[in-house]
Amino acid sequence: MILNTEGNTTIITQEKATPIELVKKIEALYPKFKNDNIIVNLSSIDTLTLESVVEFLQVSNSHRKAKHSFVLVTDKIKLDDTPDEIIVVPTLKEAYDIIEMEDMERDLGF
Repeated sequence: MILNTEGNTTIITQEKATPIELVKKIEALYPKFKNDNIIVNLSSIDTLTLESVVEFLQVSNSHRKAKHSFVLVTDKIKLDDTPDEIIVVPTLKEAYDIIEMEDMERDLGF
């Protein structure tokens, strides 16, 4: 797992761990970036299942309740199949766009 912080956004890049192992690592290190928006880059995983994406649902929900963005980046699954509660986009650019929009919504009180 590689952590890069840019402003108020932490990018977590998946190296070799499975999504379940990655979720456990994120939960263990969560205090380190709990006040940041989080992008989890899963682009390096060759095969990704919907069940793997759902593993991130709990940490995503709690992070979003704290008024921060949580976005997964992968182009390996059908985005229409993902639950509405979790944000999945195919590129890092789109992840930044989502965070920017959500920041604006929070600033406006939505």
